[in-house]
Amino acid sequence: MKAALPLSAPARDGSDPRRWLALCVLLAGTLLPPLDFFIVNVALPAIQADLQATPALAQLVVSVYAAAYAVTLILGGRLGDLYGRKRMFIAGMLAFGAASALCGWAPSPGVLVAGRLLQGISAAVMAPQSLASIHAIFPAQEKARALGMYGATFGAASVAGQLLGGLLVSVDLFGLGWRTVFLINLPVIALAVPAAAAWVRDSRSEQTGRLDIVGALLLAAGLLAVVVPLIEGRERGWPWWCVGLLALGPPLLRVFWRCEQRQERGHGTPLVPPSVLVSPGLRRSLAATFFFYTIAPFFLVFAVYEQTGLGHGALAAGLAVLPLGIGFLLGPLCSAAVARRLGADTAAFGMGLEVLGMLAAAGLAWADAPAWLSAPLFLIGVGQGIALPALVRLNVDQVDARWAGLAAGLVSATLQISAAVSTATIGGLFFALSSHGTGPGPVKTAFPVALLAIAAGLALAAVLSRTPAPPRIGGR
Repeated sequence: MKAALPLSAPARDGSDPRRWLALCVLLAGTLLPPLDFFIVNVALPAIQADLQATPALAQLVVSVYAAAYAVTLILGGRLGDLYGRKRMFIAGMLAFGAASALCGWAPSPGVLVAGRLLQGISAAVMAPQSLASIHAIFPAQEKARALGMYGATFGAASVAGQLLGGLLVSVDLFGLGWRTVFLINLPVIALAVPAAAAWVRDSRSEQTGRLDIVGALLLAAGLLAVVVPLIEGRERGWPWWCVGLLALGPPLLRVFWRCEQRQERGHGTPLVPPSVLVSPGLRRSLAATFFFYTIAPFFLVFAVYEQTGLGHGALAAGLAVLPLGIGFLLGPLCSAAVARRLGADTAAFGMGLEVLGMLAAAGLAWADAPAWLSAPLFLIGVGQGIALPALVRLNVDQVDARWAGLAAGLVSATLQISAAVSTATIGGLFFALSSHGTGPGPVKTAFPVALLAIAAGLALAAVLSRTPAPPRIGGR
């Protein structure tokens, strides 16, 4: 039997008079998770010095957040489908605030790492509800514009994280130093929670059921076995436990999948219903999403190229990547206009711009002409900003609205897993090449090679995103 929709359900045409106010609140939940990743990267040296943390423990401050976030995103999206996206959004935001306070007042590295773990989990509960709610409350003719603003928020996070982190640490507001990079979340959450309660309309799947706890644990174990070694392996020299975990990951994920199939055959409520993923269109769009995020290691290799290859300081390196951030901020604002002209080819067009930008940057780096990199970096950012919202919509449009939370979790988890895989592979290639010799020369050689590898991944993503997809599944 289908459960009744909540009283706050939309009118038959899908419109909601408060949807644009709600979008402002939902975008706050979209901004905070990536912002907290970028902002902490900049503040990490100050954290390490103040808490007298070892390099390995300081690295955990970054990696434990990334791993917890990637592993629990699908669960977070499914919680919204089952128990209400508004409820889970507010719960995740409150938990994120509590975890931010714990990080901000952490007396030791161990407490800070625990706070970051809780931040990652609560961010994974909060973030998918934003995308799923946008899919649920906006009519089709307004989704491109709303998703453009959703994509622009990621651009804002990449720019603001780099600049705000350095600014807050330098200003030393109230003598709190690095702690302000976490505590700054609290006033945002204090404003966003009551606004969400007032403006965001609740939505959920029409089908009721209980959370698949066994499936959630198996999926978390399988993803942890894959993600943790990819995040930690290169930094630690690929110890035996990293290799062992990687080998354990595929069998655990296979057991998870068989349990989900058994649940669905028994008319249960699997965490990831296999029938949703049988759509070739969804599988292709998720594959495109995976290769789309091969750009993730770019920020790492560019920082090394700027500082080691060109001899620039940390501030100069941060300013050098600013054209990409500005392009990423502006690109999504053009996405709706591009979509009106190109339709389903919008994502491929954006990724084509990124490929051109990567090839131009690689050529300039090989020619040792770094002064001209701003133009291709801006092109990369614009392309990324156009492609992201179009690719997100390409994924969520493959499934019925009742699976919107699951689709949002799958998209976000795919991006995070791709970031870990591409950083391990392309980043590993870059560091392997740059370690052959001394001085800046090897870095200058390795950088364009890494850019070509990223361009190849983006080109493959563009091809996959253009493949015609069958109609959505999962509807009645």
